[in-house]
Amino acid sequence: MSRIGKAPIAIPAGVTITVSDKNLVTVKGPKGELSQQVDKDITVTQEDGQLLVKRPTDQKRHKALHGLYRSLLNNMVVGVTDGYKTTQELVGVGYRANAQGSTLDLTLGFSHQVVLILPKEVKVTTTAEKGKNPTITLESIDKQLLGQVAAKIRSLRAPEPYKGKGIKFVGEQLRRKAGKSAAKK
Repeated sequence: MSRIGKAPIAIPAGVTITVSDKNLVTVKGPKGELSQQVDKDITVTQEDGQLLVKRPTDQKRHKALHGLYRSLLNNMVVGVTDGYKTTQELVGVGYRANAQGSTLDLTLGFSHQVVLILPKEVKVTTTAEKGKNPTITLESIDKQLLGQVAAKIRSLRAPEPYKGKGIKFVGEQLRRKAGKSAAKK
């Protein structure tokens, strides 16, 4: 069996999980509610305060779906209890970020400002301290949506390998290149 798929998901206090007859799993917790449609071959059961994901056979497809849905359901449980958070840093002279509600206004060295309207499930905050790079902090209960929004923001100005200018995740190690060196005589 799949090591990930066979691991039970512990259900914390305050979280309720319902599995409909059409394999729609709904997780409700203190931070919100998420739902996920599970493949018809995979069975999801709730026993002794744990959520178990089972597959019918050892076919390659069933093995892949087994681990996938267990991970997705675990991410939902963690999301409605703790939530997810990611922080990005703007490296570059004149790079700025402003957040108002669900609108993110970025100045990234283009001739115009970039305005992003974020989904209502994602909360955004920006900080700009003197002497430090501006940061964008994204918070959500949906890990998949949060990653997608963060990747979209990063793609607007991905870090370049020579000076490291661009939008990068906090703590991300960039591979730097040496650049041109002057000819020596």
